[in-house]
Amino acid sequence: MPTYEYKCETCGIHFERWQRMTDEPLKTCPECDGPVHRVLHPVGIVFKGSGWYCTDNRSSSSSMIPPKDKAEEKAEPKAEAKSEDKDKK
Repeated sequence: MPTYEYKCETCGIHFERWQRMTDEPLKTCPECDGPVHRVLHPVGIVFKGSGWYCTDNRSSSSSMIPPKDKAEEKAEPKAEAKSEDKDKK
């Protein structure tokens, strides 16, 4: 059974109660019989796996870095190979 936290709107005390999820929320304070409301807390989230941060490896279609031009990639190795051939002769 989950534990629910309540806060009294009149006297301001915080208290907890074990209740089933199907039970109705409490409506009165056990101290002063004033109105109460359930206190909600944010839940911690842990993202596991790859692709959650920009430093992770992702597919090229979702990459934020633009891909190199294929013509530039092909031109660089050929230029280096030609200069090496001239040095050997």
